[in-house]
Formats: sequence, structure tokens, C-alpha cells
Amino acid sequence: MLDQTSENHLSPDPDIVSELLMGMRLVGLDYRRIEAAAPFGLTFGEVEGRAQFHFVARGPVYLRTQSGTINTMNTGDAVLLPRGGAHSLVSSPDMPCQNIHLLDAAPLCNSVSAIKTCNPDTPNEQRILVFSGCMEFDLGGLHPLVGLMPEVMFVSTLITRYPELLPMLEAMERETRQARAGFAGILARLADVVAAFIVRAWVECGCGDSSGWIAALRDPRLGRVILAIHNDPGHDWSLAELASKMGASRSVFAERFLEVTGVTPLRYLTELRMRLALQWIGKNHMPIETAALKLGYGSQAAFSRAFKRIVGHPPGSLNARGDGLGQAAS
Repeated sequence: MLDQTSENHLSPDPDIVSELLMGMRLVGLDYRRIEAAAPFGLTFGEVEGRAQFHFVARGPVYLRTQSGTINTMNTGDAVLLPRGGAHSLVSSPDMPCQNIHLLDAAPLCNSVSAIKTCNPDTPNEQRILVFSGCMEFDLGGLHPLVGLMPEVMFVSTLITRYPELLPMLEAMERETRQARAGFAGILARLADVVAAFIVRAWVECGCGDSSGWIAALRDPRLGRVILAIHNDPGHDWSLAELASKMGASRSVFAERFLEVTGVTPLRYLTELRMRLALQWIGKNHMPIETAALKLGYGSQAAFSRAFKRIVGHPPGSLNARGDGLGQAAS
């Protein structure tokens, strides 16, 4: 969960955070308005590279995660599972479940459908209402940050610190319950905004106990270096140039960078470039030669060698989905 107690001086510089989060893409791909009544159990399977979002417009609902944790979600609660993962929404903690994908879904608009499992005679006050979404969560070069996030991130932990969330959650509750004209599209956009807000708030609150990249941001001098690299990954960065950004000698800079991030500056730069290449080639279908030039490689051959060294296979083998750095060479 998000930590409300983090002091401002422990948080990354907001300007650096804003710059680095500008490239964040968190877009709903498949939304559902779910109406059910106890007893019920709905399971959401793991979808690689996808986050999951749930908003409870009428509760309560139990969220049962892959790790076995049970969380109660009441009316007005929202949760983001940044890594997705198999989980369930149930009327009681020990309920058996059916796969959400096997239920009949009536299309409401593009990317939004309706699922109703309760008896038509069930009174409204006995029906739960949930708006759920499978999201593409792309942080570009900052993708490793997803692995540092909690399994579940509840919006309820943010309300005291970020009261501006309340009107958005109230609007989601109204739209889900009343189902007025155009409500599906409005809900999808609100869900995108709330989910992105949860991610930003986690970063602003200090990212829990995360280290590495976050620790680098907490160091103002290293933060300038990280920001420069991310702003221009195709630049022919030298160790001396990066050290000058920090205002230190090459040896002091290299030692500090390795100590904080766990990798050398040039390794960090190369891994950033390859993560961007995975997105551009695998997801955006950019030609390999174009990606190589944008990332500062003088030839496609040089780029391909670096790509294979980091990712573990040549760029030409990328499928339409794109691959992660999960199989990256050590």
C-alpha cells in the first residue's frame, strides 16, 4: 500500500519525477461493468504485461490475491494491481470462482462491456457493482519500477494526502450506478486517470522501501544524471560527460552510480536503450534500423549485438507483443 507518512524530504524531487513520468502510458484495454449478488466468485487470470484496476461502486467485495491475501473493498474503494497477477473478487473469502472471461458480456461501447450474473429479481441494494479494467501499463525506460511496486495499491490510503481524488471517485460511483448515456466511456477515462494518479502518488510518497533508481533520484546530483540520460537516451554519453552532470570526477561518479543503482552508468544507459527498443520495435513496429539510429547506434549490426547481449535474442525475433527484459542477460 501507499505510505501516507512519508516526509517530503524523503520523496524524489518533484520536477525530476514529473519529467520521468511524462512518458508513462496507462491505458485501459478491456473494461467491464460487473453486476452480481452473493454468493459469487470471479477470477481474473494473469495477463503478461498488463495491470488490473477495480472500482467498487456498491460493495462490499473481497479481493483475494495470488499471494493469498484477503482485502475488503467497500463502496468507493479502488485498487490497482500494477503487475496484474491472478486474483479474484468474491462475496466471501472462501468462495470458489469462475473465470470472468467465460461469462457472457454485452458490449456497451468500444472496449467496455457489461456482465450481469445476478437474478433480475434481486433488489438493487443486494447487488454489488464493480467497474474493472485490464490496462496496458508502460513506463518505457522506467519499466523496472513496476517490479518494485506493491502487489496491490489501494486508493483509500491516499485520500487524506490527496483529497482531490474524492470528486473523481464520487463521479465514478455515480456513473457506475446510474448508467446514464455515455457513462461507459466516461468511466473508462476516469479509471485511467485514477490509476495513473495512484502510480504517481506512490512515487511522490517515496516508493516505499525501494532502492536503486529511486535512491538515485533522492540524490539530487545523481538525479540530474538520470534525468539527462532519460531525456536523451540516443546521445553518445561518455563517462566524463555524465560525471560532469553530477559535478564529480569520473571515478567518484562511477563508484557512486554503481553503489546506488547496482549497475555501471554505461550498463544503465544500454539497458534503458534496449527497453525503449523493445517498446518501439515489439509494440510500435518501428523498423529496427530506425530504432538503432534513434538510440545512437551507428549501424544496425552494432545495435543488434547490444540488443542480443542485454535481451538475450536478436531484435528481429520480437513478436507483435514485444518481450520484456525478464530474460535479460546478466
